[in-house]
Amino acid sequence: MKKEIISTDKAPQAIGTYSQAVRAGSTVYLSGQIPLVPETMEMVEGDMEAQVRRVFDNLQAVAEAAGGSLADVVKLNVFLTDLSHFPLVNEVMADYFSQPYPARAAIGVAALPRDAGVEMDAVLELGD
Repeated sequence: MKKEIISTDKAPQAIGTYSQAVRAGSTVYLSGQIPLVPETMEMVEGDMEAQVRRVFDNLQAVAEAAGGSLADVVKLNVFLTDLSHFPLVNEVMADYFSQPYPARAAIGVAALPRDAGVEMDAVLELGD
């Protein structure tokens, strides 16, 4: 199976030894996104809602670069440094996704890169 590397300047550039996304067949694996502003590579200003929205915007940009959208997400992983923000993630997620919702996991972690409060990665299914 051929792998295709997905890259876009509309999402933060990889800050390590990884790709923004990799397509294998009809499946696209999106790397974790933190709330970095693509143009500046700095953390978004604002509260936790601003961080969550920036992460969804970054994931959307990579999904679009792969030829899809957030509607194609079949699995979403959410990493939070404070699980008390999970209701906020649900609230904001409703602005980006509609039913049927993707499968999802929410994981509490001790720390994330750049002191982010949230990181998310996703798997898209684009069909053949």
